[in-house]
Amino acid sequence: MKASAFAYARATSVVNALELLAVYGDRAKVLSGGQSLMPAMNLRLISPEFVVDIGELAELRGIVVKGDVLTVRALTRHVDVLRSPEIATHAPLLRDATSHVAHPAIRNRGTLGGSLAHADPASELPACMVALGATVIVCGPRGERRIPAQEFFTGIYETALSPQELLVAVELPVARKDSAHFFHEFARRHGDYAIVGLAAQSTIVDQQFTDLRLGFFAVGDRPLLAGAAGKLVNVAVTPEVLAKASAVLGEELDPQEDQQATPAMRRHLAKVLLQRCVSTLLCRPDLQSGVPAR
Repeated sequence: MKASAFAYARATSVVNALELLAVYGDRAKVLSGGQSLMPAMNLRLISPEFVVDIGELAELRGIVVKGDVLTVRALTRHVDVLRSPEIATHAPLLRDATSHVAHPAIRNRGTLGGSLAHADPASELPACMVALGATVIVCGPRGERRIPAQEFFTGIYETALSPQELLVAVELPVARKDSAHFFHEFARRHGDYAIVGLAAQSTIVDQQFTDLRLGFFAVGDRPLLAGAAGKLVNVAVTPEVLAKASAVLGEELDPQEDQQATPAMRRHLAKVLLQRCVSTLLCRPDLQSGVPAR
């Protein structure tokens, strides 16, 4: 199939893009990398009247470190995230997760901002933003808004963005020297949509978590910052403590059934990921006792 007829304009600046969005509102869609938008239009899952192309706006591209803040602008492509020494040093979780995003052809065109604005609940990058405590920066007719990542994602393909606003960047706190991260997802093939995934960021002192943020994805209608992490912070983690955290996680999850997995299967895999995460970060193989190898 092909997309239904639409009008098109290439924005010349962020200001110009906002002017166009102010006119067309929810009848318009923003085109950045196009790796999600164009397939959806071709399948006629969405049929915008107007497409605002921001793909050539250099002001929305780049990665900058200033003080203890890492800023990634919205049009930074996935491949640039993978190659960035700033990302590797200050947000290695984001680098590891991006290597799981689809395939090279997609990563060469897809953008960080496009992925976040698309808000696919099975996507890796929204979960990373939640785990990293990111701030999403959007611009609109009333100026700039700064939205915590945990509040930005509101449902399946839904965000706190209004039709007149544009996602322009994300800010991440730089990783501390005593921090550690974990990323893993279960998928049928590398590059396929995740069945269940986990992006985790932690601070570890004397073999205890002093901070732990667990961003699960593909387990509900948005990335989940799991409250179960609180059971593992500032305590000596034993198999019994981990089992209690796992039980809390199971109660938090609200997975959906689809062609890939049942809710029960997703709950089980999420608990497996929790155990693997804790065991890996603390270098404690004993915490994986009884966990299936696959």
